Amino acid sequence: MPAGKPTGHGQRSRLGPRAQRRAERRKRLHRTLLGTAAVVAVAATAYAVVPLDDASSVSDSVAASPSGTPGPGTSGTPGQDPAAAPASPSASAGSAEPGKPSADASKPSGGAGGGATAGKTPQSGPGTFAASSHSGQPQGKGPARKWRIEVEEGSGVDANAAAQSVEKILGDPRGWIKDPAYGFQLVGAGQPVDFTVKIATPTTTDRLCEVVTPELVGETNCRAGHTVVVNLKRWLEGSPQFKGAVEEYRALIVNHEVGHELGRDHETCPGPGKPAPAMMQQIKGLLGCKANAWPFDGNGTYLSGPPVP
Repeated sequence: MPAGKPTGHGQRSRLGPRAQRRAERRKRLHRTLLGTAAVVAVAATAYAVVPLDDASSVSDSVAASPSGTPGPGTSGTPGQDPAAAPASPSASAGSAEPGKPSADASKPSGGAGGGATAGKTPQSGPGTFAASSHSGQPQGKGPARKWRIEVEEGSGVDANAAAQSVEKILGDPRGWIKDPAYGFQLVGAGQPVDFTVKIATPTTTDRLCEVVTPELVGETNCRAGHTVVVNLKRWLEGSPQFKGAVEEYRALIVNHEVGHELGRDHETCPGPGKPAPAMMQQIKGLLGCKANAWPFDGNGTYLSGPPVP
């Protein structure tokens, strides 16, 4: 301390008792004001933090973007790729839950074959099937192969109506029963069968048929073991390669795949302008032949073609 400068303590000691009390009161008041200001500042800061946190959570949600999709740098729905989210509310309105068709697609039209409304073919379903309860009389002269139809749930196709449609195809005199070696009989749910006819959505068909050829994904039918798998899309819409009614194309599907069940192999076009064999893969093109759904013609002649190597 420089010489001649008294300390603060020494200065206080020269104050009288009254002056000292006033000085103490001023100090206490000063401390109170500082404390109050600090409390006010903390409260103001806390109030400001809450709205910022809320605003941050909104910016990370789908609603933060005016278009309804997550904006740049936002996370969107947790665990979901923002690009996979619907682009707008209208894009998802009325859409189906995963694995289920839309409500419109699941309404049967009541038409022949139990088909759903045209243009509303469900692309996928739950992979579970409902069996027809109908049973019928033996058809044909050969030993009756018992069969049942099962329809994927939610497909919009009525199993009993579809069973009647397939039974009519198998019992047609142009069908396989024209050969006296063959016979069929429709049986209901729970009864033993020799083969099953399943009508399945395109996605389920691809799984059951193990489709790997890109151009056939979602488009084809098959026989898997003792199961004839009918693609719902083809059942409802036919094929662009087939010139004829949808009901005729259904006959081609059934006759072709049941032909495989009977041990028949693929055949190809016998010549330009001639009927395509039922065992020809007509969905791949007709090669100059005319579309045809039946193994035999009206005169009982088998409509054959060269075997496919």
